[in-house]
Amino acid sequence: MNNQEEKNRNDSDDIEKIKELGTLSAFGGKHKIYCLTVIGEIEGHSVLPEQSKTTKYEHVIPQLIAVEESEEIEGLLVILNTVGGDVEAGLALAELISGMKKPTVSFVLGGGHSIGVPLAVSADRSYIAPSATMTVHPVRTNGLVIGVPQMMNHFTRMQARITDFVVKNSKISAERFTELMMNTKEMITDVGSVLSGEKAVKEGLIDEIGNLGSVIEGLYDLIENK
Repeated sequence: MNNQEEKNRNDSDDIEKIKELGTLSAFGGKHKIYCLTVIGEIEGHSVLPEQSKTTKYEHVIPQLIAVEESEEIEGLLVILNTVGGDVEAGLALAELISGMKKPTVSFVLGGGHSIGVPLAVSADRSYIAPSATMTVHPVRTNGLVIGVPQMMNHFTRMQARITDFVVKNSKISAERFTELMMNTKEMITDVGSVLSGEKAVKEGLIDEIGNLGSVIEGLYDLIENK
C-alpha cells in the first residue's frame, strides 16, 4: 500500500469515527490529542427516542479507557454541548475523566446543563465559550414516582453525590452551589440558575473563558508540564 492509499484509508476511518462516536484522534499538531464530544442528551440505561441527539455512555466508557492506556495519545479534549440526561451515567463518565492520569481539558460550547456541570468540571482544566451557558438545577425525574420518604431520601443522597463531586473538582463552595440550584427567581417553570460563560467563571465553576485556540494551547501546556 502506498502513502496516498494509506492516507485515504486513515481519512475514511476518521470520518467513520466522527459519524458513529463523535470522536477524533488529532495527531497532526504539536502533541497527539484525542477529541471526545458529549452532545445532546446523555443516554444511560434507557434508550431514548430516535429523533433525540444522544451520547451513549456505553460508547464513551471504552473510549476513555483506551485513551488512558494508549502510548500514543498525550491528552484528552472533551467538548460539551449537552442538555443533561441520565444522572448516574453522566456522573460515571465524570468520575472516569477526573481519575485519568493523562492531561484533560473540557470546553463548554452552547450549553453544559444539568449533569453536564460535573462533566465540565471533571477535567484538569475547564473552559467555556463566552456565548455558552450552564444550567444548574436539582435532580429530578420523569415518569412514575412512588411518594414515600425513602424516595425523597434517594433524591437527597443522589444530589449530595453530585454536589460533592462538583465542589471537589471546582472552586465553588457547597453552600453557593446549593443556592444556585435552589434559586426560584430566574427560571419561570423550573428551579435553578442559568449561568453565562462569564458568570460560570466568576462563580468558580469553570476555570477560564476560552476559544478553540486557547483551549488547545491550554491542553498543550498541561502535557508539557506533566
